[in-house]
Amino acid sequence: MYQCENWYRFYLRLDFPLLFFNIQALENYHGQKNSSYPAKLKKVRKLKIVVIGLGYIGLPTAVMFANKGHQVVGVDVNQSVIKRLNNAKSGIEEPFLQEELEKAVKQGNFIATTEIELADVFIITVPTPSKKDFWKSCDLTYVLQAVTSILPYLRANNTVVIESTVAPKTTESEILPLIESVGLQVGKDVHLLHCPERVLPGRIIHELVYNDRIIGGVTPSCTEAGIKLYQAFAKGRLIPTNAATAELAKLMENTFRDVNIALANELVKVGETLEIDALKVIELANHHPRVNIHQPGPGVGGHCLAVDPNFIVATAPFATPLIKEARSINESMPVYILTKVEEIMAHIGGNKITIFGLAYKGNSDDTRESPAMTIYQSLEKQALYEVVAYDPRVSLDFVEKDINKALTNTDLLLVLTDHSEFRKIASKHIANMRNKLIFDTKGIVQHVDTEVSIINLGNMHTLKEVSIMT
Repeated sequence: MYQCENWYRFYLRLDFPLLFFNIQALENYHGQKNSSYPAKLKKVRKLKIVVIGLGYIGLPTAVMFANKGHQVVGVDVNQSVIKRLNNAKSGIEEPFLQEELEKAVKQGNFIATTEIELADVFIITVPTPSKKDFWKSCDLTYVLQAVTSILPYLRANNTVVIESTVAPKTTESEILPLIESVGLQVGKDVHLLHCPERVLPGRIIHELVYNDRIIGGVTPSCTEAGIKLYQAFAKGRLIPTNAATAELAKLMENTFRDVNIALANELVKVGETLEIDALKVIELANHHPRVNIHQPGPGVGGHCLAVDPNFIVATAPFATPLIKEARSINESMPVYILTKVEEIMAHIGGNKITIFGLAYKGNSDDTRESPAMTIYQSLEKQALYEVVAYDPRVSLDFVEKDINKALTNTDLLLVLTDHSEFRKIASKHIANMRNKLIFDTKGIVQHVDTEVSIINLGNMHTLKEVSIMT
């Protein structure tokens, strides 16, 4: 049981470094002046922090604050998650997260529960999926539920942070009215901010600490409160701005990558049409000092790149033709890959396909919006071939755990995820295949110590010339 309800009332000073920031820059970001800003921020005091949503972002954020001496209560609706976390088991494949969680629990600075408590800071890190509407706009259901749940516990001088990715102006138009409905004025009684996460799965702990962080307050005093809060563990720059700008900046970070990947995927189709190796074109073009074309693939997945651009489109549908077209190109890639698979299977007369990788991203167990899952499910539904899925990092009932069994008598090894385990495939595994043919859609296979034919997104036009090893 949680026995420290009043601990947070006894604040102790910590030896955190003082953080200096440019007050004039802060005022310029907000477009308003406030002569009451101090020239430097005070040391951070110990806080009680409630983090709502203990997934890929919420849990790492919670333990980072806990391991800097703050008392953190993690809140989630999933009882099994609560039990697991209180037993110091993260359940998320992420480097260093397990160690950080064990440290936080052992020190008594982190506890998971289903109940909201009084606190100094409330951080919302719940999912924001797309709606099923035409624009695939942002579904705020979980965010609004989370904010509503903290309203009875809000007190003067509290800080509320929205880390969940939301559409532009959501914090001001949707969250602010909810908070002020209980008689607290934002910017005066309560600080409200949007501070988007900007981390890469597989590097979350490192990037939480060292990446620059956008601190988007509804008012300048809210921004100042956010800077004081995140200086607890952040060693990157804490960049002040307003909430709406922070929201759009976060979305554009992922949209930039989505558009760039769409360009690479379109180049793949151009290369096939012209019988030119698109991967070689990208390699050569990227030798230009101002060119950085991303790598193509079977599609774009995850909660960010496959979702966030739609939030911009939904708020400004007539101003975003490029973003919409990029989304369309990337969404078309699973069907494109399926078409190529059918061509390959017809060419070799095969009937069994082994898929390597179901996660949307290499070295991750995350299958959210994964194009690999889309391709697997489509092949299963078509029922034209025997399909086996192998992924050493994804635990699902239908996933084959034994690589040798997965490859036994298979005609095509279809690589859909760039796990590091797939860089080198041993000859003893390839020996189990009927046709020794690999279709590597991620360009991850670098070495196979036996004779095998490899097709990738650059040389698909050479399929008829490929000699099939049996």
